[in-house]
Amino acid sequence: MNTEIHLPELKKDASQAFHSGFACSESVIFAIRKHFALEMSDDAIAMSSGFPWGLGGGGCICGALAGGTMCIGYVFGRTVPGDSKVQTCFRLTQELHDSFRNSCGGTCCRILTRGMEKQSPERKAQCTAFVEHTVEKVAEILLREAGNC
Repeated sequence: MNTEIHLPELKKDASQAFHSGFACSESVIFAIRKHFALEMSDDAIAMSSGFPWGLGGGGCICGALAGGTMCIGYVFGRTVPGDSKVQTCFRLTQELHDSFRNSCGGTCCRILTRGMEKQSPERKAQCTAFVEHTVEKVAEILLREAGNC
């Protein structure tokens, strides 16, 4: 895992991916994978494609937050039932969740985007900020915890 991360470039790549056709969750995973040089297949991005707009448009959890959670799970998650390392994953995911909630005003897409048209410039700008916040926080967590993975 690369730990030589330039945060402004990471945020720029996530934002560009978001404005080039990836949704929020996909953009977060794309940028984290690229900058941390994670050996993550394209399948991870594809697996996140159902998260945007609050789980396929259902309005629940923000897709950027879901994508960030997937990145933390990729690095710190378990692959064996009962593996206690999942506790680290839970702790780091809660840290991401709480940071997102406190900085972005909640975690529920329908509440965060209330009153905004889906394709409006206002919503796109707000969601870009959510994507950028998420990649920055995930990067902070991964860099801080790099010796523990």
